[in-house]
Amino acid sequence: MSITVEKFTFNGFQENTYLLHDGKSCVIIDPGCYEREEQEKLSNFICNESLTPLAVLLTHSHIDHVLGLDYILKTYSLGFYMHEIDVETLKTVENYAHIYGFPGYSAPTIQATHLLKGGETLSFGEMKFDVLFTPGHAPGHVVFYDKVNEFVINGDVLFKGSFGRVDLPGGNMEVLKKTINEVMFKLPEETIIYCGHGPETTIGEEKRTNYILTQ
Repeated sequence: MSITVEKFTFNGFQENTYLLHDGKSCVIIDPGCYEREEQEKLSNFICNESLTPLAVLLTHSHIDHVLGLDYILKTYSLGFYMHEIDVETLKTVENYAHIYGFPGYSAPTIQATHLLKGGETLSFGEMKFDVLFTPGHAPGHVVFYDKVNEFVINGDVLFKGSFGRVDLPGGNMEVLKKTINEVMFKLPEETIIYCGHGPETTIGEEKRTNYILTQ
């Protein structure tokens, strides 16, 4: 079944939050909605499309990807999925959010209900995703791959012509290069990459042009 991918660009980091739906149910990936109007934009879309949110999925838990996590969890009484290694990364966000200009950040009061390791298959309504463990940008980074619809929600592993920074705690260039070459570039070339920042691209385009290949 065809899955609709909706992209919302939120907060000062211009982070891409994704809402995936099958016409009835939806999942929210990396909720970066910080300002009230951003939160309302996402909620209004869910309401107007008569969607039922089933879960929140995190590719990783750097600040820009979790600014709206507490809001979404409380608004829809949801559980959320993240890699077990990135739990500590999430806990530290409240310690530095004000430094980055987000003094109103609310740490989630709900703990992750599903801790991932990589290798799982997740199903929500008509949606199904393979969880691939993709460290390097963050220690517990994962991506969500829809084999049938040929796309991957990739967080900050690959960008169009670039790749995730490695100068944050837990970042590692050699690990990221291995992830890209041995996990991401093994996906079919026609796979659409939905990035955590910026426009979409494809596996084939990045295999031919991404400068990670020269690092």
